[in-house]
Amino acid sequence: MAETEPVTELDSGFSSPGAVAIEWARGLNVLQRAAIYWVSTVRPDARPHVTPLLGVWRDGAMYFCTGAGERKAKNLEKNSHCILTTGANTLDDGIDVVVEGEALQVTDTAELASVADVYESKYGAHFTAPEGTWFGLGDSMRRGETLVYRVAPVTVLGFGKGAEFTQTRWRFVGP
Repeated sequence: MAETEPVTELDSGFSSPGAVAIEWARGLNVLQRAAIYWVSTVRPDARPHVTPLLGVWRDGAMYFCTGAGERKAKNLEKNSHCILTTGANTLDDGIDVVVEGEALQVTDTAELASVADVYESKYGAHFTAPEGTWFGLGDSMRRGETLVYRVAPVTVLGFGKGAEFTQTRWRFVGP
């Protein structure tokens, strides 16, 4: 799937005077390079649930995985809307990114294999070495034993920090 170029908007009400919108390429770079993401889902009783996880960006979407018995999987079964966040835990530098979308379970064998390949490439020995924390998880994804979700962004927010604070909205519109 081809990458979609979003519509970029600066929210001047929440940005420093004279700030300019963050280019999508910079926001995308943060999404591609981050090691940890936080997924927010909604429990059946409407209480929020947030948890850290590993993720990858592939073909215009974020991917993450979990076990079928995990709270986030149970939540997504009832309400597929979620938010993924990542960024820099500082005020002086960096960009925080928030991805809003719907988490759809991936079942296509070729897509599962490709996503597992991206995970193994990104996280290296953590996935591929016998002593790695998540050794074997890629193969579990390929076999469909681990739930894999695809989140195509509807809206992505970028919060620039440092000398200039910015709030940028990237909207993904249909073809």
